[in-house]
Amino acid sequence: MKNLILLIGLIALNLGAHAGINELLPRPQRMTIDGPAVKITRNADVTMADSIEGADETLLHGFPAEAYRLKIDRNGAHITAITQRGVIRAQNTLAQLLEGSNGSLDQLTITDWPAFPLRGFMHDTGRSYIPIDTLMRQIDLLSRFKVNTFHWHLTENQAWRFASDNYPQLTSAESMTRHKGEYYTKDECRRLEQYAAERGVTVIPEIDMPGHSEAFKRAMGFDMQSDAGEAVLLKILDEVGEAFPLAPYIHIGGDEVPIVRKGFLRRMTDHVRSLGRKAIVWNPIRGTAINDTVGADMTQMWSTAGRKVDGIPNIDCRYMYANHFDPYADIAAIYRSNIYYQPKASDEIAGSIVAFWNDRRLPDAKAIIRDNSLYPATLAMAERAWLGGGDGYIEQTGCVLPAEGEIHEQFADWENRFLYHKQRTLADEPIAYSRQSGIRWRVSDPVNIDEEPDTTKWQTVAGGTVYLRHPWGKIVPGVYPDAKPGERVKVWTRVWSDRDTVCGAYIETQNYSRSERDSAPERGCWDRRGSVIMVNGTAIAPPAWTNSDVQIDNETLLLDENATARPLTPVNLRKGWNLIEADLPYTDATGVRLDKWMLTFVLDDESLRYAD
Repeated sequence: MKNLILLIGLIALNLGAHAGINELLPRPQRMTIDGPAVKITRNADVTMADSIEGADETLLHGFPAEAYRLKIDRNGAHITAITQRGVIRAQNTLAQLLEGSNGSLDQLTITDWPAFPLRGFMHDTGRSYIPIDTLMRQIDLLSRFKVNTFHWHLTENQAWRFASDNYPQLTSAESMTRHKGEYYTKDECRRLEQYAAERGVTVIPEIDMPGHSEAFKRAMGFDMQSDAGEAVLLKILDEVGEAFPLAPYIHIGGDEVPIVRKGFLRRMTDHVRSLGRKAIVWNPIRGTAINDTVGADMTQMWSTAGRKVDGIPNIDCRYMYANHFDPYADIAAIYRSNIYYQPKASDEIAGSIVAFWNDRRLPDAKAIIRDNSLYPATLAMAERAWLGGGDGYIEQTGCVLPAEGEIHEQFADWENRFLYHKQRTLADEPIAYSRQSGIRWRVSDPVNIDEEPDTTKWQTVAGGTVYLRHPWGKIVPGVYPDAKPGERVKVWTRVWSDRDTVCGAYIETQNYSRSERDSAPERGCWDRRGSVIMVNGTAIAPPAWTNSDVQIDNETLLLDENATARPLTPVNLRKGWNLIEADLPYTDATGVRLDKWMLTFVLDDESLRYAD
């Protein structure tokens, strides 16, 4: 046993309102209140132990144990942990407790550990460059909420962003089609990795091969699946190992193109292991048995086709592509869902990563963070992965927030804590999210599109977005998973205002994925289906879409199509009850591949009250 004094200094404390135990994010596994509040300093004594009694932690190679015990009594704060990473997690908790408290805390004992050892977020900086300082800021902020993994996707068709000493042409502006000339030096990679390590975050660098490699071919003049290409990649992997000396894993991609060169991926995974690292690949890989022919040490499951590979750890990323998320229903769905059908980790299920892809170009890094709901999505996943549990897997529970019951109360509790930290720790971040758990909608039964919906027949759902049919159809059930074009519903709620007022609202009937070339609505329309939204019988005019009548491709900036990317829509409310209603036909929306039959309507005013 080793005792030392630790100054809580890694985490900057925001001296706002008192946080206390009710605002801890994520919630700890176990906590007892032992006595009345006492004054403590920010010094904590730390004891390193061999185990934490009562903790039930599944370990993963390369990820140190995170279990800890935090005790606060009349003698101060006391941390017991197995590793330095566990000490950091205790620091995260103590910092939240101390936030704005003036050092007066309840006497308590917290015994805490993660249900899943890997809880992360991924940026595709190959498609869209994000400044290094922005990435480091996100790592810093998310680590305070016990996010412990940054998956760094460094290469793509649009650009190769990892600087190579051996092949500088890879990062030439001429080889890039987006954000030309922007890349990361090896020194920047080392600096970010060290910065992350100090905050208990593991960096997983990815060099995608052999797919997503058009930038490689433009720069080198040959394909990855060739003698010359393979020789280059082996040297690149050596350089990745040098630039990320702490990384226990190197991700080599492997998805979405046929593997035509026999033994290609196996030679790459073998080389990764020769560097003293373990290899991760995407799962599935087209036409290839991962465990037999690739020899990966871990897989990252994507799409509905991704399935657990027996005998090795797997990361659940199947429904975690946040570029397809809407800012409300999908957040609740991720919080509700367990991780790949399991309430806690096993030797074969390591955890989850929320992935942020942008095939479609966005204006800047701020838009990537805001429009992909980076903080709400990542922190909803992070609490679920820390606590474990869930109401079932998303293929079973879908994207509808129940209007009442245990899972509704759990989500409302998470939302309260998230909004608290949105105003404090995350106050300077672009977060387009307002409270949604209190909203109740009545949804009529579907009728043929030429009929009037019968509003005496309805069901009640909660949340800021009503997903009548999710873009993945029956796979992620909405209110009506069997819906088909040619139907129509009405959706309505009532909201109480204490006064005549004008407030802002997030409104949309089609959320535009950041990975689609979908056409903007026609002028004068909310969408390409003919939806109508009214308040107190008066139709709300849609925005004047910037991209209407524009030929859409991946380089056409996604601008005001999504509610998060434009000013809030002004809504006139009168004193008393106000009727909000929408007439939502379901038709084939021409020019839109991921057709979302939905309504988002969230008023950005905490004083309003919705009818039950």
